[in-house]
Amino acid sequence: MSSVGRSRRAVKSKRPYDASLRLKRASRNRDRIIEAAERRFLRDGYAATTIAAIADDARVSVDTIYKSFGGKPGLVRAISERALRGEGPVPAEQRSDQLQAREPDPRKIIRAWGAFVTEIAPKVAPVRLLVRDAAGSDPELRLVLEEIDADRDRRMAANARRLHAAGHLRPGVTAAHAADVLWTYSSIELYELLVLRRGMSLKKFGQFVADAMIDALL
Repeated sequence: MSSVGRSRRAVKSKRPYDASLRLKRASRNRDRIIEAAERRFLRDGYAATTIAAIADDARVSVDTIYKSFGGKPGLVRAISERALRGEGPVPAEQRSDQLQAREPDPRKIIRAWGAFVTEIAPKVAPVRLLVRDAAGSDPELRLVLEEIDADRDRRMAANARRLHAAGHLRPGVTAAHAADVLWTYSSIELYELLVLRRGMSLKKFGQFVADAMIDALL
């Protein structure tokens, strides 16, 4: 066989490039980095944790972390985003939207929101409360926390508008006031006060949040 023939045969015999494998590896690396960062932040504190230590724990290079997350503030953002997904394959925000689209009873919707709070708050609170104080001396981290708060504000405002559009709000309660109520009762600070400081059970906390929202809005 000629060299040309062998070359053509070699080209034909090559397996097609599978981009999905590369994406899966990248996703596994990302998850491993986020988990390593969260462990380090909780164990050593935000300020004392270095990117080098996180890279060593996650078995990746320092450059990989900087390219993927941009540094420690970006890792905080990624930890928060993952926590906000809640449990299971469908993100909590998507489940909430689906529920609002099909459920006509606003009390059932708000009861579900109370359950979402108990699902999400234990995941979000540990690192969020840890870095809250660190943000006072770290402008970049403070900006990340402001972005996270703005995103929650957006979600609560959207929920409030849906309640208003469906005619669920009590007369005199505006969508803006409803957004303030939802913002307050979904806050990590309330979880900190009632669950972490006063020892309220998660189940009771979820019921408390739902009852307070219903009493204030419907």
